[in-house]
Amino acid sequence: MSVQRKRGENALAGLAGGSRYLTADLRVEAYGAVDELNSTLGFARSICANSQVCEAVRDIQETVFRVASAVASPPAGKRAAPLSAADVNRLPEMAHAIRAKGGILPDWSVPGAHIQSAAFEMARAVCRRAERCLIRLMESGAEVDAHALPYIVRLSDMIWLLARQVELDAQTEARARDEMKAGER
Repeated sequence: MSVQRKRGENALAGLAGGSRYLTADLRVEAYGAVDELNSTLGFARSICANSQVCEAVRDIQETVFRVASAVASPPAGKRAAPLSAADVNRLPEMAHAIRAKGGILPDWSVPGAHIQSAAFEMARAVCRRAERCLIRLMESGAEVDAHALPYIVRLSDMIWLLARQVELDAQTEARARDEMKAGER
């Protein structure tokens, strides 16, 4: 198996349906940003200790994979399962469930308070870049699945909440350890 590009170094990327684009094309840039988002979410999930957050992120990653497929081809092109309004609407439902638990910081914080939350903050920043890339692609007149941008816009907020959730988990664990140590004295 070769790790080199099969078609040489002609700076063309093959996308869904066999279309070929220059690697600097707006569609390739947007698809690449969504692909990078999925990778950063995978990294955040791999170091996250909260199994419920990990499960939610795995589900999100599967949808982000479909977003990437939708961006990699015009709406009529061949791709993975299409996006739907249900995909977009699932994110606010997930966000509501996190907020309902209580204790989530209501405002922005400086990233890096905890390694797990910092990984989610990186994913959020990549998500915002993917959003900007999608907007540029759409402004160029390219066809893009109507649900791709709304999903990505809502996802950045969801990722922010996931970062806050893992920070809250870390603070709760630290308090429990401190209380246990104080009780041993």
